[in-house]
Amino acid sequence: MTGNPSQEDDYTTTVRPEQHALYTGSFRDLTAKYFPTSAWPAPEAVASECSNDELFLALYNELTLRHLQSVKRPSVRDRIDGWHAYRRLFDFILSEAPSEDETKSDKDRLYLIPEWCFDILHEFLYQFQGFCQFRTTTYCAAAKTADDPDKSPPSHVMDAIHALSENRDAWAVETVLFYLHRLVRVGLQKNANATHRYLAYFSSVTLSRLECLLGDYRASIAALDVIYDSDAEAVAVGEDVKSPEELVNGVFPARLSLTYHAGVSFLMLRRYKDAARMLGGICLFMQRGFKTGQLRKIPGSDQFNKLFDRMIALLAIVTHICPTPLLDDSIASVVREKHANNLSKIESGEEGYEELFVFACPKFVNPAVPDYDEALKPEAPAMPYGQDAYKLQVHHFMNEMAAHQTLRKMRSYMCLYTSIGVEKLATFNDMKVDDFEPWLTCFKHKMYQLERGLAPVDPTSKSTKGEQQVKQDKMGTAMDIHYFVAANVAHVDEAEKTRRFENFFMKQIANNDDILRQVERLRVDIV
Repeated sequence: MTGNPSQEDDYTTTVRPEQHALYTGSFRDLTAKYFPTSAWPAPEAVASECSNDELFLALYNELTLRHLQSVKRPSVRDRIDGWHAYRRLFDFILSEAPSEDETKSDKDRLYLIPEWCFDILHEFLYQFQGFCQFRTTTYCAAAKTADDPDKSPPSHVMDAIHALSENRDAWAVETVLFYLHRLVRVGLQKNANATHRYLAYFSSVTLSRLECLLGDYRASIAALDVIYDSDAEAVAVGEDVKSPEELVNGVFPARLSLTYHAGVSFLMLRRYKDAARMLGGICLFMQRGFKTGQLRKIPGSDQFNKLFDRMIALLAIVTHICPTPLLDDSIASVVREKHANNLSKIESGEEGYEELFVFACPKFVNPAVPDYDEALKPEAPAMPYGQDAYKLQVHHFMNEMAAHQTLRKMRSYMCLYTSIGVEKLATFNDMKVDDFEPWLTCFKHKMYQLERGLAPVDPTSKSTKGEQQVKQDKMGTAMDIHYFVAANVAHVDEAEKTRRFENFFMKQIANNDDILRQVERLRVDIV
């Protein structure tokens, strides 16, 4: 980390706990009491109460629209109005950012707590995803009746197509990307205030999620570089100073979104060890949080169980492909308990990966605007541009997994020998030698991957935290065996195992704490 960030002024330090209480407590209580299934008053109705402050009204509009869309199914007009509301809000927020030649004090009237910043961006992308799905569904509904001259699309479908045709730029992916990249760039300026820094780092989380939904997994991982940058400037959060990674981890829904989508991206990039480490770490944290009840106190906790189950399914895939032990024993046992049937299907040669992936993957979207006129013509494609983004990603995944069925069988035989003839090994795998030999190379290639590792810090670095190592990707293997072929004989050896004892001691310490708590609860009467 470089530099000492200037502390927030007295106003910001004072307003933060008050805003936190109002946003996370009072607003939700008032909504539940007075507007449980209806909309808050329109911005025009409350404009006189805030002297027509445009920034306040833009924030109020986003907050109330977010509530309304959570309690009712939005119409096409609601979705388009949401798009204009977010554009207006982001334009105001960006206009509040100081330019490079201004100081923070020139424009510093905006302060939003980190939780609010993430919720705005999270909902922004959620509505983009919903609009893309709605657009595709509307096209498909119209195309179904195009071949039948006696039928016409339902009136609500025609109304939706008319509205979508008139607003083709609504939720355009290039504009969504523009705002996210712009928020990141503005928030990383040296003179950016606390709120714009929060928005920058949470925008990178949102950008990672967007790239994952679009199927660009490298871009999804690259979007997180600003968070894991060892030279990133620290951020003031009230009286605390946090690194960008600590800021994101401090807002649990942001940490969960980052980890889930990065885990999916690592899996699709064949970075199995990174996927296992990232997903396994947060699943262990969530498992403990469920036991203590800590996670139930966080707003939106009803979604945590669903994401936990999805990540456990992803871990079932990863650990089956990559048998190197990377998970905590408690999480490994949860994986076995929940998905033993699917894994046994895979072992017996049946298809089990697709069921796991369909359950665990996000809802991928096609950002291209359909040709609505085409949908109304006879013989129109059933899907826009003839492809379903969701099915396309599942198909890519299954193509990759098809090779692993052969590789898994080959590995099971190689584990039984220290040396075995290639011809004999080919016979075990029901192949001819000429067909089998490429699989020996394929196995190494499939399991050779980038890994997040540590590298020595450059002595010329400006780091002030005294770190001796920084995160750096390196090439490695996810195989638990080593082998090479010489004179038509495959020589096999187990991968070097590092003996680690900390897990044993930590488990015994935890057991000891449980026993002590049970003893303290015992009632002993001394006569």
